[in-house]
Amino acid sequence: MKKNLFVILIFTLILSINGFAQSMILLEGTYQGKNVYVQNPFNSNGVGFCVYEVRVNDQITTDEIGSSAFEIDLRNFQLKVGDPVTIKIFHKEDCTPKVLNPEVLKPKSTFVTSTITVDCNANLLKWTTTGEQGKLTFVIEQFRWNKWVKIGEVEGLGTAGPNNYSFAVVPHSGENQFRVKQVDYSGQARTSPVAKCTSTKPEVKFYPVKAKDKITFEDANSKSTETMYEIYDQYGNIVKKGFGATIDVTGLAKGGYFLNYDNKTAEFFKQ
Repeated sequence: MKKNLFVILIFTLILSINGFAQSMILLEGTYQGKNVYVQNPFNSNGVGFCVYEVRVNDQITTDEIGSSAFEIDLRNFQLKVGDPVTIKIFHKEDCTPKVLNPEVLKPKSTFVTSTITVDCNANLLKWTTTGEQGKLTFVIEQFRWNKWVKIGEVEGLGTAGPNNYSFAVVPHSGENQFRVKQVDYSGQARTSPVAKCTSTKPEVKFYPVKAKDKITFEDANSKSTETMYEIYDQYGNIVKKGFGATIDVTGLAKGGYFLNYDNKTAEFFKQ
């Protein structure tokens, strides 16, 4: 799974034409409409400043860098919000500049949900967004067992849109609820409205309540059926989760457990 990463790399370049080692700070991200600020110390001998060149997308900037702090004005490069940005800050090896606000190149979650629908017969969730300003992952969640459960991911396009997405879902019996969300560098989740549908699937049951080696799921007609499940111990620690028609419990210690399955919660005892 690909993830959207914001990276600051520092490495040394040997420039033989100058006869001394020099270094570079590399910033990569997306343009968010804000400029970058750099703290620029003196060279170690006290003569001149540390940074001697700055490039944006391999173009030399015209910003004044001969001062203790300077601004990299990204507006000079005709960038649109969401465009990729690479900044190279070349500096002398015996000093290190500091980028004061590197987070301004990290993508923000700004999507607006135009539509979101789910079809329990086609097992398909669809949504359309506008206003994306950088590539971020959409997390798909289903409401089960009185909580939102992650069931998958879709990579966002990161453009203004409209952008159309879809994801194959597995409804449980009865009413189902789904949503999508993004979490950006701020840690705050941005969520869509909830999409609902009602499944005609028969309810699922399990046996035995006192299990020695496995638990089996079946429908009301005693036909084997698959379901999402979670097993918790008496202390609330999750010990197993997955999707299937049976659960191997031979590795569980003897005692009582809570079992989440279909849209229900029950208890069983491991013998």
